[in-house]
Amino acid sequence: MGLNPAQSEAVHTLSGPLLVLAGAGTGKTRVVTVRIAELMRHGIRPARILAVTFTNKAAREMQQRAAAINGAKAKDKPEISTFHSLCVRVLRRQIHHLGYPDTFAIYDRGDQESVARAALREIRVGDAVLRPGDLLNFIGRWKTASLRPEQAIHAAQTDKEHLAATAYRRYQKSLKAVGAVDFDDLLLLTEELFQQFPKTRSEEAGRFDHLLIDEYQDTNGSQYRIVKALAEGHRNLCVVGDDDQSIYGWRGAEVQHILRFQNDWPEAKIVRLETNYRSTQEILDWANRLIAFNKLRHGKVLRATCKGEKPRILQLEDEEAESKFVVEEIRARIEAGDRNARDFAILFRTNEQPRAFEMELRRAKVPYVLVGGMSFYDRKEIRDILAYLKLMVNPRDEISLLRIINTPPRGIGQTTVTRLMEQAVEQGKPIWDLLGDLKTSTAVTPAVLRAAAGFRELIGKHHARAKQHRRVDAVLRDLLGEIDYEAEIARLYAETEDRQARWAAVEEVVNAAAAYCQRSKEATLAGFLQEIAITGQDDDREKESQLGRDAVVLMTLHAAKGLEFPEVYMVGMEEGYLPHRRSVDSDASAIDEERRLCYVGITRAQPRLTLSLALNRRKWGKPRPTIPSRFLYEITGQADNPNYVASIRNKLLQNNSPAKKPAGKPAAQSKGRKKAALRKPRRSS
Repeated sequence: MGLNPAQSEAVHTLSGPLLVLAGAGTGKTRVVTVRIAELMRHGIRPARILAVTFTNKAAREMQQRAAAINGAKAKDKPEISTFHSLCVRVLRRQIHHLGYPDTFAIYDRGDQESVARAALREIRVGDAVLRPGDLLNFIGRWKTASLRPEQAIHAAQTDKEHLAATAYRRYQKSLKAVGAVDFDDLLLLTEELFQQFPKTRSEEAGRFDHLLIDEYQDTNGSQYRIVKALAEGHRNLCVVGDDDQSIYGWRGAEVQHILRFQNDWPEAKIVRLETNYRSTQEILDWANRLIAFNKLRHGKVLRATCKGEKPRILQLEDEEAESKFVVEEIRARIEAGDRNARDFAILFRTNEQPRAFEMELRRAKVPYVLVGGMSFYDRKEIRDILAYLKLMVNPRDEISLLRIINTPPRGIGQTTVTRLMEQAVEQGKPIWDLLGDLKTSTAVTPAVLRAAAGFRELIGKHHARAKQHRRVDAVLRDLLGEIDYEAEIARLYAETEDRQARWAAVEEVVNAAAAYCQRSKEATLAGFLQEIAITGQDDDREKESQLGRDAVVLMTLHAAKGLEFPEVYMVGMEEGYLPHRRSVDSDASAIDEERRLCYVGITRAQPRLTLSLALNRRKWGKPRPTIPSRFLYEITGQADNPNYVASIRNKLLQNNSPAKKPAGKPAAQSKGRKKAALRKPRRSS
């Protein structure tokens, strides 16, 4: 496929600031990679081109396409990575300016909780007042807002926030003391470097002549300032994104960055990609009508290259009727040979919504996958093994220690652990230190003393082996054999198939360690854990594996961004779900983001889209009437009609009929379908 005029303009505008507004389904990835090729064709050395995106999957796709264009064996390649991977490389070269070692460790969530628990212990705060996980949530929000500990103390308002700010200072001091950073620090410290050391900023910016940022609407404050620092010199900055798909405000993304791009770069050129190659015009009419209600946006109207059937709105009596109707329709289409299971996606706003659909899919014996339900690294057996490895690197990692101190069972029971935790709080000491002096720290039996000594010896022995530069996979195999973890899996899981699947997951960690050793010249256990910390943050490979199955896909609207499906069901189109109840009581910008989320869901559909709502939902076991989502009125053009209740009634109910089935198959009927007008939604102020 060639480039359309707008795509061609984006590809051939090679100098100066450029904003490419890439609407949903308009061929953004193709434009990005062809533009990189065009830069190289015009004599720009590949290594002088930096492309940054948000997920490992997107970075891999760009790397593969660039390699196909430039030649897979070419030594000089564009630098394509995620923001966090870029910052790791910058910090490896420059972090010594901030007093950290070049070989800093990257702590994952488990490591962070260990440090947070120690920080709370230092200020004598127990879990009943502030839990480590809650402290990390405070710290994460502050770091996303680029607030250091001293600034957080001034920003704190409640008593709990003041405690958290005090612990934040201890937390950050402890990380630096052991030469470690957390995931948020990768951005925050890079920004700090560029602010405090202009020479370092110039050195890093001087590595590149062209900078390309994908999904620019998703940048947070730190990312925005890092991009600006790297591009200010040459000003060859191309950002690609869509303000209408900015749905990550809850994790720090600021849509204002893409809205004010011309204010930051006055000479910028804007190219709009509006030709959609994914959805039908009928679906895009709904999407265009909906998103126009957001006033703070770059104007654009998606145009389709094909036409099809009108999308539908289904009204069902309750959540049970909704799930039954949707699943029965999917089952009938699959059995008739119209579609494969993988062609269907059921999209929802909140994590509790898929329960009813999972039950119905199981009853109907329709294969399904709940995407994002559990990451590979969240599985019990994987977390157990990684806890052992983390403890071998850092024996004072208490989260890992507490997880495996009696896994597999070695006679150190919960009573002993509870006593250890209480004494650790009282004395302000790490549990690992107390574990080595149990005789004086707490009353225990001789058997527990032997078990504790054996556990410390086990960790110490394998820690020494890892320091001897033995291959990580060899150390891991030795450890698994010594603790007989396969027997532990057999003890916990009775079903042969379940045992085999879980042991296969453990083997996959060994395989990953072997692959790491093969591609890394200086492979270390700490380096392997660091790689997992980086690649495991957006577990794309797990998501790809789930999506590769021939199964109906259940996923949140947030997780669906970037994907497309022949058949999309957006369920739970009610006030409180979409828009979410939190946004209803918030300001107008929160409703705007919910509207963008609805827009993202609509534009996932290729030829066929169905929106559904339950007219009643159970709360604490009792049915309660719902209010249809305001977005339903907006997409059907009835939001500003004072007589919309009467005028929309027939229109919606006409669209409320089930999908036509193949000849010879009767149409499924919805017993709970309610022949009444949609109730009026609440409006935000």
